[in-house]
Amino acid sequence: MASDPDPRASTVLGKAVRILQAFTADDRVLGLAELVRRTSLHKATTFRLAGDLVDNGLLDRVDGGYRLSGSVFELGMRASVERSLLELAMPFLQDLYARTGETVHLGVLDGHDVVYVAKIAGHRPATSPSRLGGRMPLHCTAIGKALLAHAEPGLRHAVLTGPLERRTPHTLVLPGPLDRQLRAVLTTGVAHEREESALGILCVAAPILGPDDRAIGAVSLTGPVGRFTPERHVGALRGATTALAATVARRDRISSSD
Repeated sequence: MASDPDPRASTVLGKAVRILQAFTADDRVLGLAELVRRTSLHKATTFRLAGDLVDNGLLDRVDGGYRLSGSVFELGMRASVERSLLELAMPFLQDLYARTGETVHLGVLDGHDVVYVAKIAGHRPATSPSRLGGRMPLHCTAIGKALLAHAEPGLRHAVLTGPLERRTPHTLVLPGPLDRQLRAVLTTGVAHEREESALGILCVAAPILGPDDRAIGAVSLTGPVGRFTPERHVGALRGATTALAATVARRDRISSSD
């Protein structure tokens, strides 16, 4: 084996990165022998590190070898798309907060979870399990339902047929009622959570739709039971997400014409 000219390549992390970078845009699956050839790593080292990458969700082990996992794609998208989405969204989130005084969230899809990329706390916020950079299951959050309703059919099927964690006595853990709520989201344009992720909170969310009607994110308003009335804020919420979607589409048109 050739020696490594770059000292970073001799570290465990460097070798793992070399395995990931061995995949080209045209590769679907690479066998162990081909990874060894492309990386110039010892076979035993390649096998061990590929196993570690599988365990950490960066590679999938499939018939014929290994392939890059969806998590790698999502990380790359997050570095560009989600950061730019947050930059575009902040004026709309701040305006929504000013109009309602309630806690505002911006969330994006990550596997079977919502990842919260922005949170503006309300004047009298309820105790909420959400946190900036944190994640929650799709099925028990308003943002999650808004995203799931507009997700590809395969993801909806996987969530509906998989285990649905019960977070509170109000969490929907049967696929039938959850599926009916998702269908209602497509009709009404908003999703609701009623003490499903944590006791004492209500939430309403609306998706930010792209040109293909896939949700690129969702925005929610959250408040405490007994004071917060989600229905009062549906107009302001949908106005914010519609305007944000138009801004994203305009940005994309300008970018594609450059």
